[in-house]
Amino acid sequence: MALSARARIPVEVHASDPLSFAGATGQLRRQPEVELVEEMAGRPGTVAILLVDALDEATLSRLRRLTRTEGTRVVLVANALREADLLQVVECGVRAIVWRREATEDRLLQAVRAAARGDGDLPSDLIARLITQVGSMQRSAERLPGMPASGLVRREVDVLRLVADGLSTEEVAAKLAYSERTVKNVMHGLTTRLHLRNRAHAVAYALREGYI
Repeated sequence: MALSARARIPVEVHASDPLSFAGATGQLRRQPEVELVEEMAGRPGTVAILLVDALDEATLSRLRRLTRTEGTRVVLVANALREADLLQVVECGVRAIVWRREATEDRLLQAVRAAARGDGDLPSDLIARLITQVGSMQRSAERLPGMPASGLVRREVDVLRLVADGLSTEEVAAKLAYSERTVKNVMHGLTTRLHLRNRAHAVAYALREGYI
């Protein structure tokens, strides 16, 4: 049975060149759960796929405009991304990042689904490099006297560590012997308390602050 229009995910594609645009739209057009829409269509729950060669100020401005002005959930498809850039990208509200070399039809659809759910979907190698960088920064920095070791409780740290490893809500719950509702409540509580935009932003925050 075909998905109803209401059940389909509205997706708009932003690309700097017609070849990239044609490639992405061609892949997505074959997916019955995706509805391709025009740029700036303003549809609620739209996922915007932004294909870029490199992250620069113009790209960051476009990301901020998409996520903050238009309320769109963004999937960033890039050739490469420095660890230092990741925090800026996530703080712009990006839900998922896909390497261009890995942007198969299935991989792109996975990222669109994650963004539509409000979940994060980051490349594992990018997270691994970021963990290494943050660990080095933490070892070279001294914490102020009297400062608490963490603004997160142990349960939040445990959940975020597994989320950073790429586990789904269901898998995190199974690992920690929690219910899925408990995991969702933990994530909602910490993102609300710390004014974080989403799961990916929470992971980036935890990595930057040395909690995981």
